Amino acid sequence: QVQLVESGGGLVQPGGSLRLSCAASGLSLSFYAMAWYRQAPGMQRRLVARIASGGSTTYADSVKGRFTISRDNAKKTVYLQMSSLKPEDTAVYYCNADRYALALEYWGQGTQVTVSS
Repeated sequence: QVQLVESGGGLVQPGGSLRLSCAASGLSLSFYAMAWYRQAPGMQRRLVARIASGGSTTYADSVKGRFTISRDNAKKTVYLQMSSLKPEDTAVYYCNADRYALALEYWGQGTQVTVSS
């Protein structure tokens, strides 16, 4: 059974930092592209950052230069380092695993990030 478990969310002041973690089990992480999405209240879920199985990364324009996605296949964990956080970064952040060639996709349960003074 595949599980993605996010952690590291919380309340942070504007300008602060957080690191989210996504621990995967039940799959071989190295075969999957991994991504972080976020969903604010009343909004669609949107891609924040993605890291391919080979390590190449893409970011939403709104987080470029502030967020960094990384992966540790041995630990089966994906990270999202978030810096210079803004109130508009407030959302539930979801971890996603995607193996396009086999049409496999999995989601975590989400972790809340709130940026407020």
